[in-house]
Amino acid sequence: MYFTPRTNTIHKTNKPIRKISATFATHRQPVFITKNGYGDLVIMSIETCEELETLSADNAIADAEDEYAADGQLHNARDVLSSLRRKHLITRRKN
Repeated sequence: MYFTPRTNTIHKTNKPIRKISATFATHRQPVFITKNGYGDLVIMSIETCEELETLSADNAIADAEDEYAADGQLHNARDVLSSLRRKHLITRRKN
């Protein structure tokens, strides 16, 4: 993940949160919370989050393998990153 999560212990929260936590442990699926009919938050257990991250990485690897199988061409990482930086106007900080 690319963010620093905000962490509180379950004891600092209220009783309904403990019940929700027990639900996550049982069902192991994310819970989507809406606000005024629109998606607002997703809450999930750490285990579910880790599974989704692993699945995402596995899918990216499978996509790369499919691309390689289709054209058999490998790309130089420096060239690809340089191209992405130019395309998206990302500049590196110089120390």
